[in-house]
Amino acid sequence: MTFTLPGFDLDTFVRETLAEDLGVGLPGGGKDVTSESVIPADARFSGVMDSRDAIVVAGLPLAQAFFRHLDPSCVIETLVSDGDAVAADADLMRLEGNARALLTAERSALNIVQHLSGIATMAAEYVTAMRAGSATCTLLDTRKTLPGLRVLEKYATVQGGAQNHRMGLYDAAMIKDNHVAVAGSVGEAVRRARDAGVSPIICEVDRLDQIEPALEAGADHLLLDNMPPEVLKEAVAMVAGRAKTEASGGINLDTIAAKAASGVDYCSVGRLTQSAPAADVGLDFKPL
Repeated sequence: MTFTLPGFDLDTFVRETLAEDLGVGLPGGGKDVTSESVIPADARFSGVMDSRDAIVVAGLPLAQAFFRHLDPSCVIETLVSDGDAVAADADLMRLEGNARALLTAERSALNIVQHLSGIATMAAEYVTAMRAGSATCTLLDTRKTLPGLRVLEKYATVQGGAQNHRMGLYDAAMIKDNHVAVAGSVGEAVRRARDAGVSPIICEVDRLDQIEPALEAGADHLLLDNMPPEVLKEAVAMVAGRAKTEASGGINLDTIAAKAASGVDYCSVGRLTQSAPAADVGLDFKPL
């Protein structure tokens, strides 16, 4: 199973994650003391990874990479694909190989599948709730990610039906209230970004009277911050298609449909990566 993402090195991620768990470089570290003391070196296991709840799956290629890193000859059968919605008690993966290796990799493999599937599942819940208000609005994630895991967490939101917002500070300008405070006004902040040759330019506005100055200065995308649905609808009418519009702030499963129904192009939700609970995924082994 091939797994590639721009800006992500799978081999390094697997190696460093396992090294952390094994305590490589620390006194007494570099091995799984439990498995090595309890499990014979030539023992073999078979196992099944399954979901205890209904979830949207994400992270199976990474789990596979953890197992293969420690046992290159292990036999793995993935039964579903990332992005699939599965019922409770669904089998996700079957595997067979060296018992010590599989037990050593187990926690790292499960952690990443649980974390990413939790994000994908929450993203799917938000997409479903959003569709009650709009058939065309797009769900966006944010930069509210754990350090070092952004690429993977944003991958997971896509598996749940969201779309990535900017990946970092480098691929779009996002002018927010603190930038405006230094520049002196929304219009001046946007002009400075435009004069610097930056594109695209996203500008946060929290009042209707900031919309026209931002558009006149050349904003491509307006982030309409903490506006109630009736104000969002008025803002969309004022923009009249001259820029993309995004509802942001105060969006949860109870409010997203009304926000989307205002006519905005996007709804962004930080909690997709900031607050998603881990999915309940287990792995049961038996000796061969």
